[in-house]
Amino acid sequence: MDAIQMNLLEQVAGLHEVPEGAYNIRANGQAAGRNTTANIDIVTKEDKPGIDIIIKSGTKNESVHIPVLLSQSGLKEMVYNDFIIGEDCDVTIIAGCGIHNSGDSDSEHDGIHSFFIGKNSKVKYVEKHYGSGDGKGNRVMNPTTIVEIEDGGYMEMDTVQIKGVDSTKRVTKATLKNDATLVIKEKIMTHGTQTAETDFEVNLDGENSGTQVISRSVAKENSRQLFLSKINGNNKCNGHTECDAIIMDQASVSAIPEITANHIDASLIHEAAIGKIAGEQIIKLMTLGLTEEEAEAQIINGFLK
Repeated sequence: MDAIQMNLLEQVAGLHEVPEGAYNIRANGQAAGRNTTANIDIVTKEDKPGIDIIIKSGTKNESVHIPVLLSQSGLKEMVYNDFIIGEDCDVTIIAGCGIHNSGDSDSEHDGIHSFFIGKNSKVKYVEKHYGSGDGKGNRVMNPTTIVEIEDGGYMEMDTVQIKGVDSTKRVTKATLKNDATLVIKEKIMTHGTQTAETDFEVNLDGENSGTQVISRSVAKENSRQLFLSKINGNNKCNGHTECDAIIMDQASVSAIPEITANHIDASLIHEAAIGKIAGEQIIKLMTLGLTEEEAEAQIINGFLK
């Protein structure tokens, strides 16, 4: 990989070099490196672009990295990745996509990630999106995540997009069985004329299943954001969806939470708040020696932590 791709790798996966353990690195539509372990296998799909990540039952304290890097202007791709996690596992999956576009043509990565999480397994999924380059071409990312969690399973999704992505549509659909839990934490920042749409739908089908969907976002300049969140309580369950957004300049933010109870013991809550940075917060930081711009940056960084 060249210097640009190595920088993308650091930004989306926190890696300064090829990682230990299981990994699959995709660069400009081609395989750039792969390693498997005794418990984690990675297999190339034969019918369409993408891979199968197969994690054996009982696998604990292991991780797999699957970053995607695009540095070729005008490249557009669609990949399909399936994660088959056995029973009684405890693993971390680090994904993400970085696009560097220094040309005039749009570059785009679309992906469908499907998770099949076995009974009593615990999965932490980290996904970061990052864009760079001074070309006129857009950097476009459209991830779709499909989640099925078996009895007693747990998944935490930590998704971050804070720089350089011109357009994104993020879709997540999940189905939970008995005693299963899904926690989603989203952080997004847009500026310029960027657009970001997120669409969450969680079906709490199992008894004592539960979910938390939490979004934090900042919209600057003329950017636009749309947050959709839907929780369907189809059994005795608990669900909470929350969206907090800071709006600045001439930006636009829409938050549309929806909860539907189809069972008498479904307990569901939704919250949404959109507002500007309070003037007294900026003034307080400026009295400590910060400029107005530095004060705004500090507030935003704290909000998105």
